Amino acid sequence: MHCKNPKDPLSCGFNFKGGSPGSRDCAQAMKMKPAKCPSRIRAGWVIDGTGGPARRNVLLLVQSGRIRAMPPFPPDEPVPEDTVDLAGHTLIPGLVDAHVHLCMSGTPDPETRSRQMHAGYDDIRPMIEAHIKEHLRRGVIAVRDGGDSTGHALRFRLEDLPRSGLPILLKCAGRARHAPGRYGGLIGRPPMEGAGLDEDIRRDGRPSDHIKIINSGINSLTRFGNQTRPQFAFDEMRRAVLASRELDLPVMVHANGRVPVLESVEAGCASVEHGFFMGMEPMSRMAGLGTTWVPTACTMSGYAGILPMESPEARGAVRILEHQLEQMRHAIRLSVPMAVGTDSGSPGVHHGLAVAEEMGLFMKAGMDVEEAVQCASSRGARLLGAENELGLLKEDMPATFVVLKGPPGGMPQSLREPAAVCVRGEFLEP
Repeated sequence: MHCKNPKDPLSCGFNFKGGSPGSRDCAQAMKMKPAKCPSRIRAGWVIDGTGGPARRNVLLLVQSGRIRAMPPFPPDEPVPEDTVDLAGHTLIPGLVDAHVHLCMSGTPDPETRSRQMHAGYDDIRPMIEAHIKEHLRRGVIAVRDGGDSTGHALRFRLEDLPRSGLPILLKCAGRARHAPGRYGGLIGRPPMEGAGLDEDIRRDGRPSDHIKIINSGINSLTRFGNQTRPQFAFDEMRRAVLASRELDLPVMVHANGRVPVLESVEAGCASVEHGFFMGMEPMSRMAGLGTTWVPTACTMSGYAGILPMESPEARGAVRILEHQLEQMRHAIRLSVPMAVGTDSGSPGVHHGLAVAEEMGLFMKAGMDVEEAVQCASSRGARLLGAENELGLLKEDMPATFVVLKGPPGGMPQSLREPAAVCVRGEFLEP
């Protein structure tokens, strides 16, 4: 197969959607799985992940899998034969989903979800791998798993990911922690009998990447604004955070409602997950302390999409979503650090695809496209402790980026089917 036009990547038929390996030997490059990134790429637009405005007409120079330079490319200058022309495309950093559950799918079927929750590792491992592939296909190259009751995602990260060849950064909590008799059995366990939360963290011994604590209940789709009491006393939460810091592990906290969120923030957690119905006071404290908020707003659009139309539950999900969007508008005005996390694996929330949905909700709440990309790239990378390797398109960073058809204004729709995904200088096969 030969390129119809060596300057037109869309005519090349390379093994990613709408891309090109370069103009010199397309047939040979088509056989590469994965394919090396060309050393010179002319991009129509680049969003670099800092939140700054998109740059127009940029030349990306790649060497040994890293970005060597990103000078401007004059729009009226002829494109050299050794340069891939992506003038009609937008490049953004590889994306980060800061809240996933790899051991669950987005199916609403209760029997299937029950089987997934209780499946043995050999049964669940292929599904974890399939979910990771879906993330990669959509340009998500790093995920933070929020826990499962069996610890299978952490086991996959330790045993199978290194030999899988999947170029994803996976951070896992293992089994989350909830108070005895309270919500959380789906994704975790209570502390060991006779042990406080902090002692349980110190004695665990499993090599998790972060600590997940559940400090409230979940939303009621039929009782709007219902709030539950905190699962743990403030002093216990504070001691748990200090114990986690001794182990150099950040704490992500599931919390909804004013008191559970406020106490989690004051205790020193790194991130608040969900934060439904928390109100202004916790948001102000998050802004002051630099605590990251992961709103997971798309969980409500997920419910609304799978529940019977006009049912009380579907109407409740829509109402909660609108309230969460209003909270996000307040958070933007207060400069609360926010990161994109989808809670993928929840009913109606599908791995990989949900990132575009959540970014669209960030934009609906008032962010411009560059800010939404920042929340899905560099903000998430910082939350995962990977800011030196992920999240930005700039000189000396790895050549990890997503190629989208069209200008930035096509997002988030163009994110649903990226033209290409490049990880550390190698294009992924579709």
